[in-house]
Amino acid sequence: MAQLNFGGVTETVVIRDEFPLEKAREVLKDETIAVIGYGVQGPGQSLNLRDNGFNVIVGQRPGKTYEKAVADGWVPGETLFGIEEACQKATIVMCLLSDAAVMSVWPTIKPCLTQGKALYFSHGFAITWSDRTGVVPPADIDVIMVAPKGSGTSLRTMFLEGRGLNSSYAIYQDVTGKAYERTIALGIGIGSGYLFETTFQREATSDLTGERGSLMGAIEMCIRDRYEVLRENGHSPSEAFNETVEELTQSLMPLFAKNGMDWMYANCSTTAQRGALDWMTPFHDAIKPVVEKLYHSVKTGNEAQISIDSNSKPDYREKLEEELKALRESEMWQTAVTVRKLRPENN
Repeated sequence: MAQLNFGGVTETVVIRDEFPLEKAREVLKDETIAVIGYGVQGPGQSLNLRDNGFNVIVGQRPGKTYEKAVADGWVPGETLFGIEEACQKATIVMCLLSDAAVMSVWPTIKPCLTQGKALYFSHGFAITWSDRTGVVPPADIDVIMVAPKGSGTSLRTMFLEGRGLNSSYAIYQDVTGKAYERTIALGIGIGSGYLFETTFQREATSDLTGERGSLMGAIEMCIRDRYEVLRENGHSPSEAFNETVEELTQSLMPLFAKNGMDWMYANCSTTAQRGALDWMTPFHDAIKPVVEKLYHSVKTGNEAQISIDSNSKPDYREKLEEELKALRESEMWQTAVTVRKLRPENN
């Protein structure tokens, strides 16, 4: 494992050069890997493993996602099965269902987890809050995790581009003595760029905080607030959107993604630099207390309980679609549709 300096702190990471794909194939050559769930993470991870030469099957309940699996080349009765049958056939059960679905399907999965098998997650939620989810693994199996830092769609897209999405990994139970090698081999197999160590608890708390914060919830509110203020002061939808979202996603984000925030600043006007540096602190002071409140809500399990209660309701998907529809049909995101059409690559 490589020792690398991350901002002055030395961390241990696993890189592809020291654990190449050939080694991963050797480690898992006698394993049957069952990907359970074909929703968000399932397609990307299963297809990447299949394309990398691993013995993979899929377990999925009948419905739209089952049909999607068939369309992706999984063959019913050969590589595509019901959840229980897939778990029975597998030596490694990759549980990639939604957190709410894991709870409902757990009584089906658990009896199939016989001695020496491995139970794999891509999120620490079910194990971290097992007192709320009821997911308590048998004591005689390996329990492991590889959590890609992005969506399953991004994992697959980057894989096809010859790139990799960084992942965290954790070992909750090592009964066989093979849990570490199984974990890293799976991480390499699904297309991870590099892997960094964590725990189920740290992954779950950082993930929920990020999703509710800067990755999704906070960024939507930040850009919406700016868009609304510009519109309220007479700016057109096109101007407000370009100055708020389009410039961020198409111009500035690629710059700091490549070489850091300071490099992005250095490639902007002196007026932009001065204003950004002056206003960083007021935004920090206003927002950090909200983030601290969010982290406390996550760490105490409150956010987990909200998710469990909400996502377990029979009409969850219908209500979710209503909320997403409100976003989609808002003036800002309807403006986005027109702006995207006008990008040169779309003409």
